[in-house]
Amino acid sequence: MLPDFDAVIERRNTHSLKWDALAARTGVTAPDGLAMWTADMDFLSPEPVRQRLSAAVAHGIFGYYSADASWRAAVCGWMARRHGWAVEPEWITPSAGVCAALGIAIQAFSEPGDGVAIFAPVYHMFAHMIRANRRVVIAAPLTETQGRYAMDLDALGESLPATARMVILCSPHNPGGTVWTREELKALADFCVARGLVLVSDEVWHDLVYPGARHTPTALAAPEASAALVTCAAPSKTFNLAGGNLAQVIIEDAGLRARYRAAADACHGMGMPLMGALAAEAAYDQGQPWLDALIPYLAANRDLFAAGLAVAAPGARVMDMAATYLAWTDFTGTGLPEADVARRLRDVARIGVSAGPSFGHGGEGRARFNLACPRSVVAQALERIADAFADLR
Repeated sequence: MLPDFDAVIERRNTHSLKWDALAARTGVTAPDGLAMWTADMDFLSPEPVRQRLSAAVAHGIFGYYSADASWRAAVCGWMARRHGWAVEPEWITPSAGVCAALGIAIQAFSEPGDGVAIFAPVYHMFAHMIRANRRVVIAAPLTETQGRYAMDLDALGESLPATARMVILCSPHNPGGTVWTREELKALADFCVARGLVLVSDEVWHDLVYPGARHTPTALAAPEASAALVTCAAPSKTFNLAGGNLAQVIIEDAGLRARYRAAADACHGMGMPLMGALAAEAAYDQGQPWLDALIPYLAANRDLFAAGLAVAAPGARVMDMAATYLAWTDFTGTGLPEADVARRLRDVARIGVSAGPSFGHGGEGRARFNLACPRSVVAQALERIADAFADLR
């Protein structure tokens, strides 16, 4: 049975970060506030996932998870079918989410005071994890060209301090929705190898790519860089399983993998949650039809929002989204101060968004909208934005 993505499901009072922390995280206090900030979906996860978890609940014992061969096989099968990447089971290390994996990688491949480069604007947790581990953020600005972001490796090379040890890449890019080309990925990998840097490629959005674009795993774009490459992925964004708290860290090189696992072992960072593992298995083994239905639905939401925003708030625009369900929206063309735009969205439109400055340099004057919701909610958001910016028309 095909999923009904149009169904509006009440998520308030379900311990949902997105909805129950709306006021605390975004300042939207109105009872009819719309949560379009943090990146999970307002859709039911695939039916095979729900059936698998229901069976586990019926069994009624929730002990430690073990015997992970079937989970590894599910990950390998998905990577091969979806991305053409022949991953070996022993390359995989579990992690309690991608952010936890980033923290472990930072500890494994650098020392306090070392530099870790990122390309800004980017997902705010990159900078947070670097600073929380007492490393130094090296923010290389992305340039926007023809509706997509581009990396300036020459500029990064000129500004890179001798203490730099790592680069963290978001591929596909959050919040911009850019899908990096094979050539761009290879150039970055070559850059890292030439300078002795470990490249961590966060590919958690790899499955949510729209027709006309194709995600290439960094490992396939630059196989010769395997001794310096760590890939992080998860079913969380793909199948709406963020609460499962399980990611896979894929490292082909045995020496690099041993260093990562030593750091993970030091903080008991390789344990697997029972429900997360069962959900991931079911999603990877049986979730393809659900995902095939999801992609065109999200694409239609994307197109509706981009076209509607230009009318609702003249001067505002959405960056081209080749991937993700996150609309990176630029309000600078409205001529309004950033604080006024934020006020209108928060207090008049009553929409909770992710503030652009939280993504670092290049986020000024922007906001990120989560479009993984029923189409009626996207339409309602556009109506509210139109009301909030009515004086511009």
